[in-house]
Amino acid sequence: MDFMLTEQEKMIRDMVKDFAEKEIKPIASETDQTHKFPEENIKKMAELGLMGMNIPEKYGGAEVGVVPLSLSLMEVGKKCAATGVTMSVTNMVNEVLCKFGSEEVKKKYVPKICSGEYLAGAFGLTEPHAGSDPASMRTRAIKDGDYYILNGSKIWITSAEIAGVIVIWAVTDKDAPKGKRISAFAVENGTPGMIIGKAELKMGQKGSPTNPITLEDVKVPKENLLGNEGDGLKIALMALDGGRIGIGSMATGIGLGAMEIAMEYAKERTQFGKPISAFQAIQWKVADAITELEAAKLLCLRAAWMKQNNLPFSKEASMAKLYATEAANRACYEAIQILGGYGYAEEYHVERYYRDARATTLYEGTSEIQRLVIARNIIGRFD
Repeated sequence: MDFMLTEQEKMIRDMVKDFAEKEIKPIASETDQTHKFPEENIKKMAELGLMGMNIPEKYGGAEVGVVPLSLSLMEVGKKCAATGVTMSVTNMVNEVLCKFGSEEVKKKYVPKICSGEYLAGAFGLTEPHAGSDPASMRTRAIKDGDYYILNGSKIWITSAEIAGVIVIWAVTDKDAPKGKRISAFAVENGTPGMIIGKAELKMGQKGSPTNPITLEDVKVPKENLLGNEGDGLKIALMALDGGRIGIGSMATGIGLGAMEIAMEYAKERTQFGKPISAFQAIQWKVADAITELEAAKLLCLRAAWMKQNNLPFSKEASMAKLYATEAANRACYEAIQILGGYGYAEEYHVERYYRDARATTLYEGTSEIQRLVIARNIIGRFD
C-alpha cells in the first residue's frame, strides 16, 4: 500500500500552498469582517486551474484528478474557509455539468466556470421543506414545448448571488416513485423569474454568500435538462458523494490552520518560567488534535483516490466528511483553549477558524446523515 504522493500531486499541493500563503491569507480577516466575496482571488485561482481540477482539458479543465483537488482544498482551508467552500462547491457543480449535461451544456457553461468568467457555480437542492430528505422537495418543473417552467423556492444556496449557472432540482413527475420524481436543470443566473434573495447573516464563512432563491415561471430550455427526466435524485446523491470529499478536505485544512497558530503561540507564550508548549497539558492537546487531523487527511485522500480510480466511494466519502469535520471542530476548540483569552479575540484568528469549522458538519449532509449513509452501507454489505 503506497501512501506517497506523486510528483505532480506534490507540485500542485505546493503551488496551492504558496498561493494561499501569499494571496489568500493576507485578506482572510478582511473577507470575514466585511463579508466581501474574494473575487480577485477566485479569478486568480481559476487561472491556476483550481475551478475545474477534475474536468477534461477540452472543456477548459485542468484534468489533474480528485486527489490533487483534495490536497488543494486542504491548503486553501488552512487560510480561508470562505474561499475554500467556493472552490469546493464550484468544482462539484462543474463535474455535475460535465458528467450529465448535453454537449451543448458542457460547451456553454463548463469553460466559463473553469476560466473564471463565471465566478462560481451553485447547487440548488435544499428547500424550506426538503433538506436531509431531498426527495420531499416541492419545486416543480412542467414541460411546455421546448421549455420547462420552474416554480418553487430554494434556501441555503452557496454562491447563488455570484454564480454564473445554478443547477436546480425540481419535481417533473409527482406521481412517479419517490426516487424518480425529480430532475435536474442547468439554469443561468439572471434568467427572468429567478430571484436571488439577500445573503444570510451567518456565524462563519462570511465571505461566501449563501442565498435563498425564488423561482417564478422560470423558462429553462429543454436542452438544459441534465441526464434524463427522473435522474435528479441520482445526480444529486452522486454529486454530494464527491462534494463530501471536498468539504472533508477543506475542514481538515481549517483544523490544521487553527492548530498551526496555536502551536506557534504555545512556543512563544511563557508562564511559570517556561513556554507553555513545555507543559504536558498543552502537548497532549496538540498531539490529540494533530493525530485526529492526520487520520482525517488519510480518510479524505482514500476517498479521493477511490473516486479518481472509478471505484465505489460513497461510504468512504461519508466517513471522511464525518470524521474530518468533527475533528476540525475539536481542533479549533482546543486551539482557542491553548491561546486562552487571546483565542477569543479576533487578532489571533482562531476564533474565525472556530466559527468557520462549525458549518462543515452541516452542509453536504449533516453528521447525522453521514452516519446514516455509513450504517446503511455497512449493514447492507453484511446482509
